[in-house]
Amino acid sequence: MKVGAALDSPQQPTEDIPPGVPAEMPPAPREPILTLPPALTAYVLLIAAIHLRVLLPVELEEWTIDVFGFIPKRYDTTLLDVTFPGGAGAKVWTFVTYSLLHANISHIGFNVLWLLPFGSALARRFGPLRFYIFMAVTAAAGALAHLITHEHALAPMIGASASVSGTMAAAMRFAFVQGSFLSFSRGDADAAAKVPALSLWRALRNGRVLAFLAIWFGVNIIFGVGSLAVGMDEGQSVAWQAHIGGFIAGLILFALFDPVPRRESDAAGALPNPPH
Repeated sequence: MKVGAALDSPQQPTEDIPPGVPAEMPPAPREPILTLPPALTAYVLLIAAIHLRVLLPVELEEWTIDVFGFIPKRYDTTLLDVTFPGGAGAKVWTFVTYSLLHANISHIGFNVLWLLPFGSALARRFGPLRFYIFMAVTAAAGALAHLITHEHALAPMIGASASVSGTMAAAMRFAFVQGSFLSFSRGDADAAAKVPALSLWRALRNGRVLAFLAIWFGVNIIFGVGSLAVGMDEGQSVAWQAHIGGFIAGLILFALFDPVPRRESDAAGALPNPPH
């Protein structure tokens, strides 16, 4: 019979398995840790598509920056006779839309570079809707910090750096937990992004988190005060106060977005001296 011939075929060798012993299942494939989740991929593609504005005529390209960039002087109540493109609506939407505009390809590349590890982990953990709202909230926090420190500034602020800073801060709440995406012992990308997080209080007692915070704040202050603008054209500067605003918002507001239950016993592995 044909069935017997298929079973006895030398191309399909069989092994003797004792009765009652289940055959070994092949290991489940692991997703590469830096594979971009769809939510982040869509975000990066949106930024790239919006950057095609540079192909517009100069007047229209400048109008786009004026309407969607964040201009602190737009909120200056002492200048009642000065109007800006976009009207009253721009006073609302520019708190977010400025983060989707960039100066050049290098500016985009620098932000995307930091989003690869931190943004990927956060997008997997939050899911698309929470992730996009989080990016908008941290962008608004960065704009508010910039407004407070540049009350009468006329130069538009653009770039996703405040939101990127927010993702880095939020990721610090679980990045150093055993099995997370920055640890040496981790599973696939989804599992590494969904380990239990530390509370804010415990995170601020963690040596590795504190070291990261010190380095991050130090680098931003040096780049800001020293006017070392990476990815910027000549004459442009780093809005480092906006970075700090987005970072602080991401660090504090993380718990409001986090859908993963926090179990202190599971997250204790991130502490230098876990409690017994």
